[in-house]
Amino acid sequence: MKPLDDAYENGAYIAGAETYPPKWEKAAARFRDSLGARAELSLSYGSGDRQVFDFFNAKGTSKGSLIFVHGGYWKAFDQTYWSHLGAGALASGWSVAMPGYDLCPQVRISEITKQIASAVAKIADRTSGPIALAGHSAGGHLVSRMMDPAILPEAVRRRITRIASISPVADLAPLLETSMNDILGLDAVEARAESLIAMAPPQEAEVKIWVGADERPAFLEQATAQAKAWGSEQTISPQKHHFDVIEALEDPNSDMVRYLTGQ
Repeated sequence: MKPLDDAYENGAYIAGAETYPPKWEKAAARFRDSLGARAELSLSYGSGDRQVFDFFNAKGTSKGSLIFVHGGYWKAFDQTYWSHLGAGALASGWSVAMPGYDLCPQVRISEITKQIASAVAKIADRTSGPIALAGHSAGGHLVSRMMDPAILPEAVRRRITRIASISPVADLAPLLETSMNDILGLDAVEARAESLIAMAPPQEAEVKIWVGADERPAFLEQATAQAKAWGSEQTISPQKHHFDVIEALEDPNSDMVRYLTGQ
């Protein structure tokens, strides 16, 4: 083990952690099936098999588009596990897009950032109106990176109105001291370049940080680090841990969905 392995281990501190991925996968499949033709699946935004997004169309004229980017420490999962998290925004009259991306160690984190930028630009091309971004864990890092002027074209960036960074990894330097870096392949230069705390706070979009009160101390510290660096509001969700803090996205009346959809 390396010095910070335990600090960034979530599953060992969540009761029934092993049951969550299969539950997510089944709930996501049921949700996609319930949408019928409104669910457009595996739309390409790049050259790789994982460079695709699922798009869930709002009923009638869409009020905007929510793009959700999943977590998994940049090395696990794809977009198909999370479809049900679009329920809240869809019920609020918004369309929802969920991109996948290549995983470490096949690519570096900086390349994943570029892939998500390509996905956001592609989704922007097929939509009109405001865009909101939400991301969980590594996804919180990725959606926040979209506000770097060097990452996303200005015309697209200016359409992004709100970002929910959920349990984000804002400072990648500590990951150098974890065994997972054998897969991530981070060095000090990339860790600094990809860290949210090293970015200038965005001017175009409002950003709010969410984190569960029952998360590992390292994730509470990471969320606070982004909030302080960016001057953003932070919400600590009571009795929520790293795996269930995202469930608020299913509820159109949750503070998270109401924020993202401008209610």
